[in-house]
Amino acid sequence: MAGESDDKTVYSKGMAPREAQGSKSWLPWLVTAVVLLVAGATGYFGYGAYSAQKARAEAAEKAAADARALTVSTEQARKALEEKLSEQLAAKDQKLTALEDERTRLSTEREQLQQAVQEKEAELARLKATYEDIEQKLKAEISEGEIRLSQAEGRIQVDLVDKILFDSGEASLSARGSEVLARLGAVLSKVENRSILVSGHTDDAPPSQRLAATYPTNWELSVARAVNVVRFLGEKASVPPARLVAAGHGDTKPVASNATPKGRARNRRIEILLIPDLPSGKQGQAKAAAATP
Repeated sequence: MAGESDDKTVYSKGMAPREAQGSKSWLPWLVTAVVLLVAGATGYFGYGAYSAQKARAEAAEKAAADARALTVSTEQARKALEEKLSEQLAAKDQKLTALEDERTRLSTEREQLQQAVQEKEAELARLKATYEDIEQKLKAEISEGEIRLSQAEGRIQVDLVDKILFDSGEASLSARGSEVLARLGAVLSKVENRSILVSGHTDDAPPSQRLAATYPTNWELSVARAVNVVRFLGEKASVPPARLVAAGHGDTKPVASNATPKGRARNRRIEILLIPDLPSGKQGQAKAAAATP
């Protein structure tokens, strides 16, 4: 029995080294497998993380590019808006300037118009005063129909029949004519800014034989009478000579028919017309034309 135990023991001891040797033979493979497994898992998860990180980087780059593009687009839109606003402001400034210029022009025109109206009203007041003064000074002759006084379009006209100023067929003033002109001249001497046009007129009857040597036609007679009236007003009545103009029309401008004595009497007249002064150049031309038959 003792021998059997010993044999078993020996057998067991003989088997243990081989089993231990066998178990050690697969351990390196296990470690290698585990390492490979761990490495594979690490590589797999590491690649996933890298892919995710790369995707995030690409997304971030795209977002940055989009942001840059948006920034550029926004900047362009801002510049375009600024340019548009600048153009609109310039247009508004130009319009405001034009409106201001127009307002200034209208204001100036209004002031000029108001001044013109005031001057016109003052002129009409002076004209009315002159008219009333002449009317008062020549009341008797006007009531007798020897003088006609009229006013129209800023002018005053005094028509004097020849018999009140001249003896029949004469060009020299009569005593009564001088007296009448003295009263009229007292008014005309105070008139300003007006020319005084004295025109002689006759009927269609030629000058008498007695006058023919001095006044061959009615032209000469009408001019002579107008000149004598002008000289009296300038020399005796203190009317400024620069304001006086003499003209003769003969029988070319009748105011009534020469077929009746009454009509011829009306045509034989002296007209004294008060007219607003013309500019200096035109005034000289008008005087020269008026003095030429």
